[in-house]
Amino acid sequence: MKLVNYRLKYPFAQNRIGILKGEKIVDVHKVHEFVANHIDSNEAGTLLPADPNEFYLNANANIMTLERLFSRLQNPPEHISFQRTEVILETPIPNPSKIICIGTNYADHVKEMGGDLPEYPVLFSKFNNALIGPEDDIHKSTVTEKLDYEVELTVVIGKKAAKVKKENALDYIAGYTIGNDISARDLQKRTPQWLQGKSLDHTTPVGPWLVTTSEISDPSHLRVRSYVNGEQRQSSNTEQLIFDIPFLIEFISNIMALEPGDMILTGTPGGVGFAMNPPALLNDGDQVTLEIEKIGTLENKVVNV
Repeated sequence: MKLVNYRLKYPFAQNRIGILKGEKIVDVHKVHEFVANHIDSNEAGTLLPADPNEFYLNANANIMTLERLFSRLQNPPEHISFQRTEVILETPIPNPSKIICIGTNYADHVKEMGGDLPEYPVLFSKFNNALIGPEDDIHKSTVTEKLDYEVELTVVIGKKAAKVKKENALDYIAGYTIGNDISARDLQKRTPQWLQGKSLDHTTPVGPWLVTTSEISDPSHLRVRSYVNGEQRQSSNTEQLIFDIPFLIEFISNIMALEPGDMILTGTPGGVGFAMNPPALLNDGDQVTLEIEKIGTLENKVVNV
């Protein structure tokens, strides 16, 4: 199942949680309402939240309920659906409490950046000010001259995870999406800490949707690619991760509790623009396209601001 955070294009529309079905967006709250009113009155009671923030507070339980309800609708009625052209898609998780990023997690990227293989996962953070959706532009501000792309499989936590064992780690995941860890290399490299180069306003696209674990039961063999203006820059597979997803969840959850809706950007493979000779960094008007197997495509344009 692919879950979206959407709003209708008319002014002042509220963001709602929906399901992508072909070229339509089916409203989650209205699915529950329709099943309760027209198929099974036993489903009445507290309906699934319409607001994405509320939905992801209890993500795994709500997803299980939704998958059961949606399986009973062979053809969702028109009045609970919208054409894809009628809506705007926002970042799937609009307000995560934590955005945790993993640095140097593919050996070829470590090599091209001139580093050493890490003994432990390298953690850094982003903040919500950086997040944008699949239909937004990446802002290139005058504070940086070296803006770069990074395709990353992104994990979304579905229930509270504290001191998790890696053997059980996948049970704590709500689903997966695509993240572009846009990096201002000149800011990133001027101090030992990377934060200033990683969290500029309006620079981190995430989306276009969240794919639940019912569609991706094993995230360890997914093709990962990036393109700039149609030219392939990165091509790898998540089987090349130095620290795989179960290990990362165990490692992080033993440092800090993970909450539903928290995001983990799992690292990027080799092929970033900064490491090319000569460097091939992002400029005004560039189209950055990311692809991850079983998820889809995330494409954003770079604009000077």
